[in-house]
Amino acid sequence: MSSCQAKTTFKKAIDCVRLLSADGVQKANSGHPGMPMGCADFAFTLWHDFLRFDPKCPDWLGRDRFVLSAGHGSMLLYSLLHLFGLGLELDDLEQFRQWGSRTPGHPEYGHTAGVDITTGPLASGLASAVGMAIGLKQFAARMEDCKLFDQKVYVLSGDGCMMEGTSHEACAIAGHQKLNNLILFYDDNSITIEGGTEIAMSEDVGARFAAYGWNVLRINGQCVPEIRAALTLAQACKDKPSIIIGKTTIGYGSPKLAGSSASHGAPLGADELAATKKALGFNPEQSFFVPEEVRQLCQQKAAAKEQAAATWNAAFDKFKSEAGAEKIALLEALLQRQVPANILEELLAAVPEKPTATRNSGGVIMQRAAALVPALTGGSADLNPSTKTYLEGLGDFSPANRSGRNLRFGVRELGMGFVCNGLALNGNSLPFCSTFMVFADYMKPALRLAALQKLHVIYVFTHDSIFVGEDGPTHQPIEQLAMFRGIPGLTVIRPADSYEVAQAWAQALQANGPVVICLTRQNVPNLPPDVVAKMELAKGAYVVSSDEDFEMILIGSGSELECALGGAEILRRAGRRVRVVSMPSWELFEQQSEEYQESVLPSSCCQRLAIEAGSTQGWERYVGRKGLMLGINHFGASGPYERLAIEYGFTAESVAEHAQAVFKQ
Repeated sequence: MSSCQAKTTFKKAIDCVRLLSADGVQKANSGHPGMPMGCADFAFTLWHDFLRFDPKCPDWLGRDRFVLSAGHGSMLLYSLLHLFGLGLELDDLEQFRQWGSRTPGHPEYGHTAGVDITTGPLASGLASAVGMAIGLKQFAARMEDCKLFDQKVYVLSGDGCMMEGTSHEACAIAGHQKLNNLILFYDDNSITIEGGTEIAMSEDVGARFAAYGWNVLRINGQCVPEIRAALTLAQACKDKPSIIIGKTTIGYGSPKLAGSSASHGAPLGADELAATKKALGFNPEQSFFVPEEVRQLCQQKAAAKEQAAATWNAAFDKFKSEAGAEKIALLEALLQRQVPANILEELLAAVPEKPTATRNSGGVIMQRAAALVPALTGGSADLNPSTKTYLEGLGDFSPANRSGRNLRFGVRELGMGFVCNGLALNGNSLPFCSTFMVFADYMKPALRLAALQKLHVIYVFTHDSIFVGEDGPTHQPIEQLAMFRGIPGLTVIRPADSYEVAQAWAQALQANGPVVICLTRQNVPNLPPDVVAKMELAKGAYVVSSDEDFEMILIGSGSELECALGGAEILRRAGRRVRVVSMPSWELFEQQSEEYQESVLPSSCCQRLAIEAGSTQGWERYVGRKGLMLGINHFGASGPYERLAIEYGFTAESVAEHAQAVFKQ
């Protein structure tokens, strides 16, 4: 094939991506054709010339990552997955946005082979890509900078991603950390749903990223030679992440709609799509059509990438055969995110004997966890001294120390959450992050997407109730537990003492999805040895103490188990027969058999009282129609936590008083 023919075929392949994307949206009568049509030049050039992947193994260890942060343009990704043979057929493209299809409206990790991350909420993909880049750097360093592990993370973002605050937080971290393995293409088409970006955006994005410490490149985003040159420069940059600002035309190729917001979030329409095909030299009567020369071009490149992957795999096998036993053990521990089978026994042995805040005992216990689980890595939003989540002796991740396991996120809760999502998606990290529980509000989008993707992330939220005390209502969580429990797939654990903290950490380390651990600021006593011996936090709830023929059940969560036990003793002195249940996790309890649930909360006992220093929302399912809930459905106040306990009724005496009210019903 001559040079001229090659250019013509390459251009036809790019236009094929445009039209496959437009066809998918048109057939679904739903979607976003404009961005794929405008970004096809960059995306096809990246996939054809630069991106490392194995068509036969979409999750190949040696692959680069591709993050479509502008996830509404999903037909762009699906078209590329089809053309390069990663499992999607033309029938899949024709089923775009349909029930049960492999081509949902936004890319979904674990649903479609070749999709590295679930995206949709703008900038969430970009922020998670920063975590991917950190994870790749960290893994390479722990493998002693083996040259096999030099993968890059490529991101495609649009104007919306640039506007979202998420991108500010995460991209500042990336610049500070000099993540030169992160390459971002900014699709600068100057269009949003409402019209031109000038109605709401006037900053110089390049200047902003330069201030973050990024390598800034500006190109015509629809000129292939400029795209190749920019990607080559970005790959060669040694000390900065790169942003390629590509000026593009949304809906490129459409005679009437190119450059307009009308092409952003709606089909082109049958007549305009036909006109677009004609303008690009395609047959207007054909849909989902791939010219034979384009098919051959992509198949040849896919075969070359498959061979390159085989060469890498052979080098990887050689690396493993020559590496020492210690390095191989570390490699397997990271890739499999191994947790010792006896992790619970190990963590229980680390429990402090004296009464202490569960944030303190949590800090001690997680030091032991970090020693036993090499994949564990993370940090806090500038709160390690308060959340006790710094991993002693394991170093800070930095440009000078890529193997450090402590991540300094700064005061960037949302960015922290998404970075941890990226670390989890990377496949060689078990990430944790921490802040005060009230600030989890800043992290809700990251929590939700972690749950949606079933990512193994551990969240340590301390200062978990009004007993934060003097900091007052701005720092006292009320509704946050209800928010956590409302996220499907998120396991929430609120341990009552240091032994339950150890069990919570053991459970979190072995989970199949995201886990929240809620810890106290104030001291709490350890449960007595006979209770510890029968403790079953992994089942979500268990009986702490019980009289024969009990007539009432007190259910305590977290630090309020202490006043539940105290209230039970007062009731017993008054001649009442009481059962006390610790319920650290609704989600774990709901996973148990009906028989177990009935053994803990028998339906024959309707006299129940739930005690938790937070919103009572949801406790109805456990106390029933005849039960009561002792909680707090208003904001707190500033004052010593002991006084707040008295004022808001979280004392043994108040519990007993409320329990007597249950008996009178």
